[in-house]
Amino acid sequence: MPDSTERLSRSVEDFLKAIYGISEQGGTASTSALAEALDIQPASVTGMAKRLAESGLVEHVPYRGVRLTPEGARQALKVLRRHRILESYLCDRLGYSWDDVHDEAERLEHAVSDHLIERMAAALEFPNYDPHGTPIPTPGGEIEATDFSTLADAAPGAEVRVRAVQDEDPTWLRSMEERGLTPGTRLTVGRTEADESLTVLVEDDVGPTEVGRDMARRIYVVPDSD
Repeated sequence: MPDSTERLSRSVEDFLKAIYGISEQGGTASTSALAEALDIQPASVTGMAKRLAESGLVEHVPYRGVRLTPEGARQALKVLRRHRILESYLCDRLGYSWDDVHDEAERLEHAVSDHLIERMAAALEFPNYDPHGTPIPTPGGEIEATDFSTLADAAPGAEVRVRAVQDEDPTWLRSMEERGLTPGTRLTVGRTEADESLTVLVEDDVGPTEVGRDMARRIYVVPDSD
């Protein structure tokens, strides 16, 4: 088990964060999924998983892959907190657009101290969500559940609110913003075309907006309670 004051290496932090992202709903992360997410060879995944298992950060699940131990999850959430506070600070205080901050935060999250992150969080008045609507873990390692459905799953006539969006691809984010599909926006789902597109009515928008299925799968929604 690593010392609580010892900073993990970048490769280990990336590995733990990848496991968390793949297995966020309580499952496991397969070798192939981790290799794809980290752009490394499966043999490298196997070797890293073995080392981290010996450190008490992950455990192997026969025939299924690996999952985080409680300590591994705590470390992964620390990285996620740094990443999402950085995204929030870059947008709110430095004028970055929401499609620019992900890659910048990826580079910075391994270099900044937790002390600096908490200073940034305080300056932002301790935000609960990042610019893409994703919950920010607390300093104690707690995080809001994110088992939302996607816009692609919404039935015709459903009234929903955009809760969060996937943030990895700036092209998708720019396209979402152009259509007004940002966190907090109310939508009414209209006509749907199987495996092609759906029409949504955006709050305060003049007319309907066509949303492709690929984009709709990247938009997380909740029922609109208002």
